[in-house]
Amino acid sequence: MSRIGVGLMAAALLLYLVVAGWLAVMFLAVGTPVSIGMGVTLLVLAPVGGWALVREMLFGFGADRLGRLLDAEGGMPPVETELTPSGRIAKKDADAIVARYTAEAEAAPADWRARYRLGVVQDAAGRRKDARASIRQAIRLSRA
Repeated sequence: MSRIGVGLMAAALLLYLVVAGWLAVMFLAVGTPVSIGMGVTLLVLAPVGGWALVREMLFGFGADRLGRLLDAEGGMPPVETELTPSGRIAKKDADAIVARYTAEAEAAPADWRARYRLGVVQDAAGRRKDARASIRQAIRLSRA
């Protein structure tokens, strides 16, 4: 199902780039300073937006691939504590659990599995930015 969603996003991205390019050309053709500014802005921002979307899609593919592999190996972190209704680790337990997985990841700096587990735990603790950084590092390590 997610592959269909990714395909739809890719098609929407392509349509967006085509329409933005067409609009940019139309704005440039008008020739007024404001329309030229808008046309140039579209020519710059559309590819930047496309790059950002492609980057996020590659991150999602990499994270999904490693998550499935780690789950198949039985290496995903177990649920060790009470979870909130949203599925997050209870605040009172989050710091200790994250600290333990951080120590494991630091003890094995070349192990993508330890870094991915840290990312999963950070995400469950509500530390989304740290989780994304850890999973990005796991993806890099898995390629080495």
